Amino acid sequence: MEREPMANVAFLGLGVMGAPMAGHLAAKGHAVSVYNRTHAKAEAWVSKHGGRAAPTPREAAEGASIVFACVGNDDDLRSVVLGDDGAFAGMERGAVFVDHTTASAEVARELSAAADAAGLRFVDAPVSGGQAGAENGVLTVMCGGEAAAYAEVEPVIAAFARSCRLLGPSGSGQLTKMVNQIAIAGLVQGLSEAIHFAKRAGLDVEAVLEVISKGAAGSWQMENRGKTMNAEKFDFGFAVEWMRKDLGILLAESRRNGARLPVTALVDQFYAEVEAMGGKRWDTSSLIARLQRSGE
Repeated sequence: MEREPMANVAFLGLGVMGAPMAGHLAAKGHAVSVYNRTHAKAEAWVSKHGGRAAPTPREAAEGASIVFACVGNDDDLRSVVLGDDGAFAGMERGAVFVDHTTASAEVARELSAAADAAGLRFVDAPVSGGQAGAENGVLTVMCGGEAAAYAEVEPVIAAFARSCRLLGPSGSGQLTKMVNQIAIAGLVQGLSEAIHFAKRAGLDVEAVLEVISKGAAGSWQMENRGKTMNAEKFDFGFAVEWMRKDLGILLAESRRNGARLPVTALVDQFYAEVEAMGGKRWDTSSLIARLQRSGE
């Protein structure tokens, strides 16, 4: 993906994902206006990266050809998009709103329709790769929307993405992120049980992981989290409470579309147990903690 030099862009939401993503845009030469609910964070970002801090989403979006957002949930997204101070009120006709929030497909379709009515364009573009992926500029971005709008934003997204693809109409990006989280939930639980079993069997866990990671059992989770799971270190980014938010969204979607997700539903319950153990902010590999500490 070739980058598009010096686009005027805005970025709404400067959390652990949004701040480094916006930073990569600035580093690649784009003119960036930022908004954050806590204005001091926006001012701190500007002092580090340059650009402009705006007091409202509307003012941040004024003059931007692309407005990015990465906020918490559906309601947070609506709050920065809609209303008199929302981004849509400040965007010029033809501008594109790119939403990197992991949200519902329903809100993506809702905001896409609102954008269309206002002469704007909307791309739902949730990301995978966690805080480390955002900081290193190697996120995977899953997009839904019209092909023409996607083609305009893809070169700019390249500032913080290793992979980016259009998967279909509005909502398709969010649905693909749900597929991603379903796959991760099952993988992490399987890896947790494997390590737990190896420990109980008296094996050298690191040696076992080194051997089996070269075969059919190998995965990103095993390569990047196996040793730390064995050491019960759970401070590597994507938090349990965020995963539970994502699982809640996709389980609700599965009830609408009839998909049967028994393992995913069970893993969501296991994450609830981890939260009850005080692990709300532990990373998702902490599923093993409930096995190690309960003796299950």
